Amino acid sequence: MKKVIILIGSYCSGKTELAINLASLASAEGRRTLVVDLDRINDYFRMSDQIPMLTERKIEIVSPTFVGKGLTQTNMPAAVASAFDQDWDLVLFDVGGDQAGALSLARYHEDFARLPAGSLEVYDIVNVFRPAAEDADKVLKLKAELEGFARQTVTGFVNNSNLLDYTTPDCLRQGYEVLKEASERSGIPVALTTGLKKHLDAFMASGPEARYTGRAVAIEQHMLRSPGNFMHGRI
Repeated sequence: MKKVIILIGSYCSGKTELAINLASLASAEGRRTLVVDLDRINDYFRMSDQIPMLTERKIEIVSPTFVGKGLTQTNMPAAVASAFDQDWDLVLFDVGGDQAGALSLARYHEDFARLPAGSLEVYDIVNVFRPAAEDADKVLKLKAELEGFARQTVTGFVNNSNLLDYTTPDCLRQGYEVLKEASERSGIPVALTTGLKKHLDAFMASGPEARYTGRAVAIEQHMLRSPGNFMHGRI
């Protein structure tokens, strides 16, 4: 059965990075994989900039900034239809981290509703070092706002807490504590904990409760950013 995963979350929480990594893992397993880029706000971290790597890994992409595909905001809807009409094993939707991004997803509400039961997951990507995600109250508030705009219900949290080059295993620990509270209060499970392998391994070795970590997924870094800009909220 086709698996469809929607990635939402606060601005610069790491949705595009995670989409690339989950797609790469699936493609490496021989699964026919498509990524739909609905982040129409943040052109700085365009997934389309990763064309050579995506092509090499046999990952298809639908994006308005995907050079060579001839896609624009006008003909994007027809291209997105392929996510529902074609026989993919995994489809990932990378959604912008604001109202506009979530609304871009809502137009496909009926398509998502027609998917077979159990085939759709909606992951809220959380980096507790980003605005609107520093504590459980803020995480749950933003989650509710994005759910309303996107017309989708979050099925799992993802702990992607990091400070780029300043990241330590304690960053994931801080994210773990915030999402533990958010999970207990909302009843939404933690689906994934993600990070560079060295930090992820160290954190998992510290003995966190499995129900608040979900599946540990080591990621590669593709979307390079300036730590200074990141920490001062400019990206």
